[in-house]
Amino acid sequence: MEQFLESQQTWLVSGGILVGAVILALIGHAALFLVLGRVVPRTADAGEASLIRHTRGPARAILLLLAILLVLPQIPIAPHVAGSLEHVVSLALIVSVGWLTVGLTRLLDDLVSAGFEAAGRDHLAAREIQTRVHVIRRVAAVLIGVLTIGAILMTFPSVRHLGTSLLASAGLLGLVAGIAARPVLSNLLAGVQIALAQPMRLEDVVVVEGEWGWIEEIYMTYVVVRIWDLRRLVVPLSYFIERPFQNWTRRTTNILATVFIYADYTVPVEELRQELHRLLLASGMWDGKVWGLQVTDATEQTVQLRALMSARDSGNAWDLRCHVREELIALLQGRYPRSLPRAREATDEDKP
Repeated sequence: MEQFLESQQTWLVSGGILVGAVILALIGHAALFLVLGRVVPRTADAGEASLIRHTRGPARAILLLLAILLVLPQIPIAPHVAGSLEHVVSLALIVSVGWLTVGLTRLLDDLVSAGFEAAGRDHLAAREIQTRVHVIRRVAAVLIGVLTIGAILMTFPSVRHLGTSLLASAGLLGLVAGIAARPVLSNLLAGVQIALAQPMRLEDVVVVEGEWGWIEEIYMTYVVVRIWDLRRLVVPLSYFIERPFQNWTRRTTNILATVFIYADYTVPVEELRQELHRLLLASGMWDGKVWGLQVTDATEQTVQLRALMSARDSGNAWDLRCHVREELIALLQGRYPRSLPRAREATDEDKP
């Protein structure tokens, strides 16, 4: 009976110590993030919520696990039980540290994205930095996962050699993985190349597989292209390294736009040229750099007029083209209806 009471007392004492440690850890966690919640918004212009959002969960887990590790030696339990508990808590702590590290990479990405939004979607330097950070964050998440798994394996004596191989024998693993999953590895390597060389960036205007759209997301193995009609084209990362594609905003977002008008030989070209200039000045979509109207072709029935104009980005260029086309057609219909294309027939007077 005395042994039973002693056993019960031991478990009660052990449970009390653990519960006390957990409560103290939770109080410390709450106090820490209460202070952060008050201080961070006053010292950061953007992304202040990201720090709390990405670190609150892993920080709670780390504090709880550290508290348990500190009090385990003080708990009066059998050594083999204490050893097993310590091993399990250590594994959980390794996972929590990896979780926190991934959260910090997400924090960096959020801060850069906030600066990107502040600079504007057409700021090339901001888009270059965001693209690099976006891709590198995903690569870092994979590396953190590999290191975490390796650290977990190395805590088991029977499989420690497996963990060592995972961390130190990257060449052998790369050879085996390359044979089994060559497409995946090629896309991962393409992601690193894109982050460094940047043949395209987030929100670049591209033409891929005959589809015109914007780079919406860059993931570890594929890219999402947002097409002009809101469809999404999913393309492997390796595509942008191995095959040609059009990038309309590689160096600058400014774009030249053209409009073709077909008219009769009687069309007053100079008057249409002046009208084009007036339309561009009044449109609000012209960037004021390039404009012109020329006769670029002539057939048996019509002449081809090409209106050239520049715009600050692809969206304005499209709207400006439609606006100019509509207004020039309306001008021909209203002022010069005889200059519209028409079929000609030879009369007896015209015959030799």
